[in-house]
Amino acid sequence: MRITKLTVFHLDLPLAKPYWLSGGRLKFDRLDSTFLRIDTDEGVTGWGEGCPWGHSYLPAHGPGLRAGIATLAPFLIGLDPRSLDHVNRVMDLQLPGHPYVKSPIDMACWDILGQTAGLPLWQLMGGEAATPVPINSSISTGTPDEMLALIAEAAAKGYRTHSAKIGGLDPAQDIARIEAISAGLPDGHRVTFDVNRAWTPAIAVEVLNSVQARDWVEQPCETLDQCAHVARRVANPIMLDECLHGMSDHLNAWRLGACEGVKVKPNRVGGLTRARQIRDFGLSIGWQMHIEDVGGTALADTAALHLAASTPEAHRLASWLGHAHLADDPLGGQGARNHDGFAALPETPGLGITPDPEALGDPVACHD
Repeated sequence: MRITKLTVFHLDLPLAKPYWLSGGRLKFDRLDSTFLRIDTDEGVTGWGEGCPWGHSYLPAHGPGLRAGIATLAPFLIGLDPRSLDHVNRVMDLQLPGHPYVKSPIDMACWDILGQTAGLPLWQLMGGEAATPVPINSSISTGTPDEMLALIAEAAAKGYRTHSAKIGGLDPAQDIARIEAISAGLPDGHRVTFDVNRAWTPAIAVEVLNSVQARDWVEQPCETLDQCAHVARRVANPIMLDECLHGMSDHLNAWRLGACEGVKVKPNRVGGLTRARQIRDFGLSIGWQMHIEDVGGTALADTAALHLAASTPEAHRLASWLGHAHLADDPLGGQGARNHDGFAALPETPGLGITPDPEALGDPVACHD
């Protein structure tokens, strides 16, 4: 089997309502997503999606993703997409770095491998069953009352775990948010306080040593070293996210004792192949993990959820659905969806999603 063609689609994805994070520093109202179809000489087609969360969240942006695919395409034509490690070695040789460019390519190759093997991805990745994965709500930054109201709305939809976006330069505001949310959280629910890099180390230590809550705190500061400094001085378990871009960062986080858990996002680390390697490392050292993607439609979400479903429950925390924040659904209900706070995966081979090209519009590029 050989790759014969790569077809690229560009989707503009408006959010249902504006989304604030990092203490209100960053605001988003739409996403730039790239869909990729890989065709083969045996008639099997695979799909992938890459969707950076805007252009100010991480060093990644939609136009750069499509430019990177154009750079890599000549070196991918003629490769066997089922040889996942080889495909990734070729991509790393021809375009060092730029992991977000490689993620939709790797995803589409996994889709093809699953279809030819006749197995869903969760089974190829070691899972025993299509285990429903608990889903985090995503609570935008606001006043304590505003955030509690959003948690109540999420709880009414079945969510039992919540990611509350906090952070800023005023410690008193974040202390008030944490205390109010902890006191008002419904019985049996859990929360992670996601700072998205917004605190300096001094503010992080001040806030976390001033609150009674001992819930997860995610990415309190900008860098890995800063987060490690904070982790040594507070009692809360630390979750790392944006400062981890590859396996070496995860190794350094472990060596520094910087966290008790991590977020594993295929689009950030280079695709499902790299994400699975990181997941397996996390299992070996006892981390707990959120496994989800950066953003996009149910295509990106479902790919990440296949990996989450194959992860042992003791190490798997809740995932997240980027598509739940979109105003429109170009996939017509396909893929993993929220059902009372859990996402169930399709048991069909591969990803289990076949996008309708007409719903994606005209291709912006074809490489053959």
